[in-house]
Amino acid sequence: MLRSTRIAILTRPWSLRLSSRKFASTTLKTMNPILTKKELRLLMSQDKFLTIFFSKIEQATKVLSASSGWEKWIKDLQGEKKESSTEEKKSTGSGGSEKKPDGKGPLLGEWQNIAVAVGVIGILYALTDSQSYKEISWKEFFHDCLEAGVVDRLEVVNKRWVRIVHSGGKYVGQQPYFNIGSVDSFERSLAAAQMHLGYEADQQIPVLYKEEFDFKRELPTIISWLFPLFLIVYFVRMSRRMSGGAGGGGLGGMFGGFGSSTARVINKEDIKVAFKDVAGCEEAKIEIMEFVNFLKNPQQYKNLGAKIPKGAILTGPPGTGKTLLAKATAGEANVPFITVSGSEFLEMFVGVGPARVRDMFAMARKNAPCILFIDEIDAVGRKRGGKGGMGGHSEQENTLNQLLVEMDGFSTDESNVIVMAATNRVDILDSALLRPGRFDRQIYVPVPDIKGRASIFRVHLTPLKTSLDKIALSRKLAAHTPGFSGADISNVCNEAALIAARDANDEITMKNFEMAIERVVAGMEKKSQVLQPEEKRTVAYHEAGHAIAGWFLQFADPLLKVSIIPRGKGLGYAQYLPKEQYLYSTEQLLDRMCMTLGGRVSEEIVFGRITTGAQDDLQKVTQMAYAQVVKYGMSKKIGPLSFETAQPGEMAFDKPYSEATAQLIDQEVRDMVNHALTRTRELLMSKRDDIEKVAARLLEKEILSREDMIELVGKRPFGEKHTYEEMVEGTGGMDEDTNLPKGLKDWNKEKRKETAPA
Repeated sequence: MLRSTRIAILTRPWSLRLSSRKFASTTLKTMNPILTKKELRLLMSQDKFLTIFFSKIEQATKVLSASSGWEKWIKDLQGEKKESSTEEKKSTGSGGSEKKPDGKGPLLGEWQNIAVAVGVIGILYALTDSQSYKEISWKEFFHDCLEAGVVDRLEVVNKRWVRIVHSGGKYVGQQPYFNIGSVDSFERSLAAAQMHLGYEADQQIPVLYKEEFDFKRELPTIISWLFPLFLIVYFVRMSRRMSGGAGGGGLGGMFGGFGSSTARVINKEDIKVAFKDVAGCEEAKIEIMEFVNFLKNPQQYKNLGAKIPKGAILTGPPGTGKTLLAKATAGEANVPFITVSGSEFLEMFVGVGPARVRDMFAMARKNAPCILFIDEIDAVGRKRGGKGGMGGHSEQENTLNQLLVEMDGFSTDESNVIVMAATNRVDILDSALLRPGRFDRQIYVPVPDIKGRASIFRVHLTPLKTSLDKIALSRKLAAHTPGFSGADISNVCNEAALIAARDANDEITMKNFEMAIERVVAGMEKKSQVLQPEEKRTVAYHEAGHAIAGWFLQFADPLLKVSIIPRGKGLGYAQYLPKEQYLYSTEQLLDRMCMTLGGRVSEEIVFGRITTGAQDDLQKVTQMAYAQVVKYGMSKKIGPLSFETAQPGEMAFDKPYSEATAQLIDQEVRDMVNHALTRTRELLMSKRDDIEKVAARLLEKEILSREDMIELVGKRPFGEKHTYEEMVEGTGGMDEDTNLPKGLKDWNKEKRKETAPA
């Protein structure tokens, strides 16, 4: 019995059922004293490995034979798996048949045991490697071993390396060795070294030549070969086991869930956003409502012979509410809403993207009628034929091709699947993706105007605790936040609540909202930042120059506040109220450039020197000048030409104009900036006293409002609008037009089908 047990363990180590909890719990404690620490150190020794192994197997067999279930475990090792008695058959009630795995258990099977065995061997190797090998150089061998006289003999193994058998010295407890290029060169070097040390003929170190396999030294090499082989075998076996359930989908068998879509169906109950929570983009909301109305009342359109557009893509700047519109659609539509991100199609494995696209559209057809929403589609829908064509670029093109095929491969009349997508980079999307028949509609979601901002503020002010009139408050805040997107407005309201909580207020005040706007615009206030008196004085005159230049220039934006308290990266800032304006003339742009240069010119006039504080101003002025010359055709020398330039963050491989034109553009920009600088200098020289007044008050109070400016320098000589009522005057009403078309007034109600009388 002991011999058969020994054979079973030696010949079939992969069949160990290490997961048997009952066996482990009853035998592990008994096995602890079988191997002593000394024997563990000798376990991996080449000479004594088999002797200890066989003796311990016999010893373990004697100990384990007394434990319950040992005979059954031995049979399991040998693969026999027979029932031990007829009584056991009756007690199990299974009729003597063992239940076969249903495919839902572990995928590794016996390969899991191989991995465990390899791991155990590695752990034993690490624990018992007391005589670890250490590679040394010839120089170290000469000084530490040969010159020290501790070398007993040298063993040239496999004509590749030399084992040093020593009797002490520096490498006690270690096995030093060094590699050799050839035996001849080693023998010459050793002879020369011994001659140099004066060794006599009878003192020569003996050299032995061996051909052997050193397990401990070659183990890293073995593992480096076996591990990739194990992975290959593992993936092949797993592919065969899963190929039946993958439906022949290529990647489904080999990589399991890699080829399946990550799209998920959103439950209506999980969405807390409705169309009433979306404001500031009424036109886009109406177009989205039309899709929902079609899914609820398709007969209204079919009676007129109309077909719903196959898809709609939401475009616009970041933070304007594209994804929020999609969430509202999911919350309002009584149909399944399937969502996925564009980046989820691309993985490290080739072919995953197209497989996921196929799986996603199969899911959509199965759940039709439904809405399929792809967020950030620019990750997969970029233009084809770019520079490159290797790796991820090719995979992205294959995924896009599959997306184009799927979108044009099913009829919305039959399946009622509407595809929606969102992106803020529509300019980089492939034209085939945007053509009619795929994304029929491009719905632009712009940054809200002043009325839209007021509507958005009303939505976000609803849950906030404040005693202020929320309608009046929303209008005032809308006037103070030009250019803010819906996400910015949401952030302002949340920051106001956080500031109020930080100050332990019972409610949110107007001051909290003003501080929140400043926090979003300019960054956190840094009162702890220490400025030297000279630096603080420079900042005060710099900001005074901005304020005075803007105050006395007709087309400059009205000033709201100026401060010398450091915020974010800046040491001071000025807050303006730009108008809702979409067209700019050369005079207006020139005044903006002059206002921006006011800080640098003020430093130059007052101190006779310039500092690095105007770097951001110079960048803005340079951008405005280049835009006038290159984009808007406002240069007389260049003429009415507009050149397409690279967007921020994009690589520009070549310019769309010649070198001669580039030199002319640079000269025009330089002349334009110098003209603005001269004009600003003349203005501020004439207003030197006003600069002194504003700078002195800034050094005293640190913050100046519009009322303080009026007190110091008088009213602005040009008419200005700074209240909500003044800004919306003549625009057709105080609030945003939220009236729905007649055909969409009952968009959220399903109409009953009228049946003809029999």
